[in-house]
Parts: sequence; C-alpha cells; structure tokens
Amino acid sequence: MTKVNVDSLAQLDIPTYFDVLVVGAGAAGLYAALCLPDSLHVGLITKDNLPLSASDWAQGGMAAAIDPADSASLHVDDTMRAGAGLCDLEAVKFLVEQAPKCVQSLVSMGVAFDRRGENLALTLEAAHSRPRVLHAADTTGRALVSTLTEQVLTRKNIKVISQAFALSLWLDPQTQHCQGVSLAYGRQIIWVRSPAVVLATGGGGQVFAQTTNPSVSTGDGVALAWRAGATVRDLEFVQFHPTALTTAGAPRFLISEAVRGEGAHLVDEQGLRFAFEYHPKGELAPRDVVSRAIFSHLQRTATDLATANVFLDLRPIPAEKIRYRFPNIIQVCQQWGIDVFSQPIPVAPAAHYWMGGVATDLMNCTSIPGLYALGETASTGVHGANRLASNSLLECLVFGAQMLQLEVPKTSISNPQFPLVTVHHAVGSAGDWQTQKEKIEALRQELRRLVWQSAGICREQKSLDDAIATVKTWREEFAALPLSQYLINLKPGIAIDFDLPDANQELRNWGEVHNLLDVAYLILKSAAFRTESRGGHYRLDYPQPDPTWQAHTVVKKEHWYKSPLLEK
Repeated sequence: MTKVNVDSLAQLDIPTYFDVLVVGAGAAGLYAALCLPDSLHVGLITKDNLPLSASDWAQGGMAAAIDPADSASLHVDDTMRAGAGLCDLEAVKFLVEQAPKCVQSLVSMGVAFDRRGENLALTLEAAHSRPRVLHAADTTGRALVSTLTEQVLTRKNIKVISQAFALSLWLDPQTQHCQGVSLAYGRQIIWVRSPAVVLATGGGGQVFAQTTNPSVSTGDGVALAWRAGATVRDLEFVQFHPTALTTAGAPRFLISEAVRGEGAHLVDEQGLRFAFEYHPKGELAPRDVVSRAIFSHLQRTATDLATANVFLDLRPIPAEKIRYRFPNIIQVCQQWGIDVFSQPIPVAPAAHYWMGGVATDLMNCTSIPGLYALGETASTGVHGANRLASNSLLECLVFGAQMLQLEVPKTSISNPQFPLVTVHHAVGSAGDWQTQKEKIEALRQELRRLVWQSAGICREQKSLDDAIATVKTWREEFAALPLSQYLINLKPGIAIDFDLPDANQELRNWGEVHNLLDVAYLILKSAAFRTESRGGHYRLDYPQPDPTWQAHTVVKKEHWYKSPLLEK
C-alpha cells in the first residue's frame, strides 16, 4: 500500500543536485573534495559520521622519497618488486614522483608528522630499501584524517552529508553516463543528480570474519560500480596481516611485526612454537608466510576457523624493552584485559588491504563516463598483486589531487524536485519484517565465515567452487526478500519515504549485505579464475607463480578474462 505525498523533498536539509558527488570520507574522499575547484558545489557523502574509515585506523605512515639519500627510482623499484609483476610502471612512476608535492601540501595544512630536529622523521618499513615513511607516532592515519576533516568543514563549497548510504548509481538510459546516485537518507530514498560521481568508499575487509578494517568497509564502491557495468580488476588480491588482536569485542588491532623482531614467540594453545614447522625463520619469515603458517596450523587444530586464534608471547622480551618500544600495544591490550607482561596476546591473521578495485586511469576515470574511483576502491595499477607498505595513504593523496583538473559540464539543472511516495507496507507484516531482518543479519555473519574459510589466506579449487555455489544461492535468497524486490526495482526519479522503525539503519544494513554478497561473489570467482599463486593470492593447488598469468584479472558484469597490464 502506498500513497503519493504531494510535497516535494523541500523538507530535506540536502540539495538534490551537486556539481560533484564524492561517496566516502576517508583520506581519499576528503582530499579529493579539498582538491576540487572552489567553484564547484561538492556533496561529500559518508554513511557514518566524520571520521570513521580505514584511513583513520592506519597505524603506519606514508611513503615518500624526500630524503637526499633516497630517490624516486628506488621507490619505484621497491614498489614494482612488491607488486609481484602486476604493477603498472607508468602509474607507479606517477605515484612516486608526485609524493613530495603531497607531503608539502599536508605539512602546509598542518598535519603534525614526527620530526627529527627541523627535518621530517623517516622510518624504514618492510620491503623499502631506504627510510622513507613519514609518520605521526603510531596513529598517522588519524592525524591525517583529522586535519583533512577540519579543512573540509571550513570549505563553503563542500556539503557533508552524514548518515547517508549510496544504494545505486544512476545512469542516463540513453548515454549510459553516470548522472548521480540513489541515497538512503533518514527514512527516505532520494535521487541526487550530479554529472560527476567519485567513489572513495575504501575496501571490503568486512567480507572476511577476521579483518583489521572498520565496520564501514563493506566494499560498497566496488559493488556499486560492478552492478552498473564498470570494469573491475584483480579482486582476488587481498593482503593479510599475520598478527591482529583477537579477543571478544575488540577491534582487530594490529600487533606490529617489530614485536616479533624484538623476540616475541608465536605459540599455539599447547605452548608449541609452531612457526618453524612452516619456515626456517619461524616468526621472522615474510608477512604472507607467517600468515599462512598461522592459518594452516589453525586448519589442523581449530574447530572454527572464523574465531580461532594462536598467541603472541612477549615474555621472552625484557620488560623494560617492552615498556620503551611498545607503549601503545601495552595500553590497547590492557584496555581488553590482557597484561602482556604475564600472559600471551591472542592473535590471528586478518584481512588488511584489498589491492584490486574499480579499474581507473591516471585521471581516476572508470569505464563509465562521469564515474571516478579513488583510494582502496580503485585499481590504479600502483599496488599490483601486493601493496608496498605505506603506499596506500600516498595513493589516496596523489590521485585525490588529480581531481583539481576535473572539468564538469555546464548544466541548467539546479535542485531537481522529485515526487515523494510514502511506503507503508512494502515489507509485509510486522512478523514478516522481523523475519527479513533476521535473514539479512544471518547472511552477513555466515557470509563472513564462509569467505574467510574458502578465500582467506590459503585457497584451493574445491572450497572455492563450493563457496561460489553457496553464495549464488544466498544472493538469490536475498534478492527474493520483499524489501529487496522493492529496492532493487526502484524507478529513478521517484523518492521513497519508508514507514519503518529505524528506517535509516535498516536500509543501510540491507545495502551493506547486498554489497557484501556481491563482493564475496567477485572475490571467490576471481580467486578460482587465477590458477597460480602471486602476491596476496595463494592457492594450495597452484603454489607457484605462472608466467602466463602475469596479467590482470578483469571482470565486466559476468565476464572474467585476462588482460595485458595496461588495459583499463
């Protein structure tokens, strides 16, 4: 039962037209909004409040070759080596060469990077040949994002739209140009028109049962773009961190590799120091090797891989050294009832960074005109099959700065008004609605467990095929829900008012599970498609790299194919 409300959307506190819409408010979205010309009216959409993003959680730093003893060519070499043969050299050179300019921009904005005397402090991280990582203690992301947020809030041309969730892209039916988005806002679904839409929604770590990503990282941008027909790429490549805090209620806080470097031991529930069974260097093997060792050991010993953990024991390190080197780790563990001086820390590998994304060029253009992608949402070619540490924040800024050159076509449209339909019973009776909510939440939880077990650190054909079949069934069940039937078939240009309790949160929950199901399907199919091991993709049945697979995995709608490295 519906009724047409003769009022327009005048009661909403947001316009329905912007020159540019930026979806996502991490480092990439914030910096892009700041770099857009002041003459443009910019809408910055965030599904939570500012700031909550993976950028804000970043502990490490930002790589830039600014030391006289360093060089752009060395940074390029390190990035290409880490990318395991799949980096785009042109994109990597562009990233590295633009880095000093971005550093200067951030310093000018007031980002408080650590210093040694008058100079910016630089540290050495894994796989870098020189110290080149700028940092602000161990909360660099927070320092960066908080400064960018302050800047955004002072810009009169930027309208921040919080607690809003982009449900779909709006394409022109004749030209197939992107012309806006549908947005769940309050209890309404509205259509916001814009000739330029920028996806900067971060990664999709929440598709895994174990992830260092915040709750907002549900792969929204990749799912939106793929459903609209954009080309996506290399979605099988996921970077896993080996030692994330794993205790009930706690976020998956990273326990730095430096802890193992100082002498901490990895042990299982029986106290066995098991890592040497998998590599001669034990805990000091490369990050992906340690992750696989833990995952393989848990496969042999644990009953539930989605919740299982091993332990990181700091007690072999002198107590004074722990206090001096790891004060933040001590503090976080204490917050969750763990005394690192008397007990080991429960840890497990966790999904950390998604190398793949929406395929873009150096101007952030996707295969859909009018649609752009940035940051972890995008596949620019700079990370290849495995991201070099601290290149991710740099990528957000370098490619965000490209938005300064965006040219928006002139239009006579200004705040188009749409008829508003109030929906009373689109989801059935109260009992039916409760059943749907329970189904949506069950799908979210079961999906995360399935993807972790079948497309986590170690993969093989049978488990991938079984998981693909299961996810196909779940996607069909989800699409058959009354709410899904209504939302998936919404007609552009008609605004909807949902007469539902807590409609905003329920619409967001629905949208996130919709995206997670699609993202899971894309990752699983891509992992099954690539019959080799390379970078962040490891297959037990194909454990070696294959030269014939030195190519991108490209997906367009339901078509998977290999492509040359330079194909967009």
